[in-house]
Amino acid sequence: MADSKSIRATARRVIEVEAAAVQALSARVGVEFERAVQLVMACSGRVVITGMGKSGIVARKIAATLSSTGTPSLFLHPAEALHGDLGMLVRGDVVIALSQSGETAELLNLLGPLKRIGIPMIALTGMPESLLARNAELHLDVSVSSEACPLGLAPTASTTAALALGDALAMAVAEQRGFTPRDFAELHPGGKLGKRLTPVSELMHAGDALPCVAPETLFPEVVYEMSRKGFGVAAVVEPDGRPGGTIAGLISDGDIRRQFQAHGAAAVSRRAQDCMTRTPVLIAPHELAPAALLLMESHRITALLVAGPDRRLQGLVHLHDLWTTELI
Repeated sequence: MADSKSIRATARRVIEVEAAAVQALSARVGVEFERAVQLVMACSGRVVITGMGKSGIVARKIAATLSSTGTPSLFLHPAEALHGDLGMLVRGDVVIALSQSGETAELLNLLGPLKRIGIPMIALTGMPESLLARNAELHLDVSVSSEACPLGLAPTASTTAALALGDALAMAVAEQRGFTPRDFAELHPGGKLGKRLTPVSELMHAGDALPCVAPETLFPEVVYEMSRKGFGVAAVVEPDGRPGGTIAGLISDGDIRRQFQAHGAAAVSRRAQDCMTRTPVLIAPHELAPAALLLMESHRITALLVAGPDRRLQGLVHLHDLWTTELI
C-alpha cells in the first residue's frame, strides 16, 4: 500500500526545493543578465536555443516563449547540428546554450563552428568554471544547491531554474522592446488568447449597418431606424445623422418606452434630441474585446458606440458580438 503521508511529504519537499532554486536566481541578476538582454535585442537574425536531454526540452520552451513575445527564435538540436543542421545558423544569429554541467560534449563541439561563423553564445550553466561557460561570450549562472530528486540525480531543480531564467530573459527583452497586447494578439490569432485580444475595430458594425439619426429626427423615424438595424439603440449624430459625424447622444429601447409612458401618444411628436442620453458610454476602436465587455457590464448596457477622441462615430459593438471572442 502506498504511504499517503510519505507521498505528500515528497511532493511538498520537491516543490520547496524547486521554489528555493528559483528564488536564489534573483540575487544573481546583474550586469551579465543585462548584457544578455542587450545582445538578444541587438540580434539581427534569430535567437537559436540549444541543449541536450532535459536541457533540450527546456530550450524548446524558451524558444517558444521568445517567439511568442516578438523575438524570432528556434530550437537547434546540438547533435543534429553536427550532422548538417548547422546550416540553420547564419551570421547575425545569437545562440543560447543550456547545460547544467557545462561539459555536454555535443555543445562543446559547437564552439568551434560558432566561432568560425561569428555567432556569439550565451551559456546557461550551473558551473561557472566549466568549459562551456568559459568559452561563451556571456555566462548566466543557473546553479542549484541540490536537485529535488530523492536520489539527487534526475534534473529537477536545475531544469526549473534554467526555465525560470529563460523566461526572465524573454520577458525583459519583450518589455524593453515595448511589446504590447496588440503585438501579442497579432502573434496569437488562434485559440482563446487570440480571441480575447481581438480589437473592437474588428468586431464593430460600421457604415450602413449603423443605426443613426439626426438630432431633429421625429420619434416614429427613430423607432423605425432602431427596428431596421436591430441593435436596440440609435446613435444621434450631428449634423445629418450619418456615420462619421459627431456623436450628440444615444437613444435606447428603454428611452423610447419611458417617453411613451411619460407623454403617451404625444411622444410621436418629440424629436431625438429631446430624450437622448447626451453622454453615452463610448469606446475607442483600438481597445480590446475584454475592455468592451467590462464597460457593458459596469454600465449594464448591451451596446457601445465606437469613436475616437473627436467623438466622430466609427462603429457600434453589441454584446452579441462578444460571443465570437468566447468572453461570455
